[in-house]
Amino acid sequence: MTEKEQAISPEVFDHLVQLAALELDEQQAEYLRRELNSQLSAIRELEAIQLDPETPLASHGVPYDEHNSPALRADEWQACADVDAITRQAPQFEDGYLIVPDIPHTTLE
Repeated sequence: MTEKEQAISPEVFDHLVQLAALELDEQQAEYLRRELNSQLSAIRELEAIQLDPETPLASHGVPYDEHNSPALRADEWQACADVDAITRQAPQFEDGYLIVPDIPHTTLE
């Protein structure tokens, strides 16, 4: 496939927008489609780089060892001095709990 054949067409993009339930005007949609195609083009360029077959998949160019990386700090629990100041910022707080709204969802068939 050529690069043009691999690009996201307006029809495919419209379908993806519908699946994601996005509301985009024509200008926003075209801008986003161009940006996505630019990202795909950059990914294709990266895929074209020849790698040594012995290179592990999760490898990167910066080694992480005790000689060139600082030691990890220990996690330390620290109590908040003013819990009320924090909880007053929450939209809903009841009986010591932050109340969050249900996330609406639909069941896929």
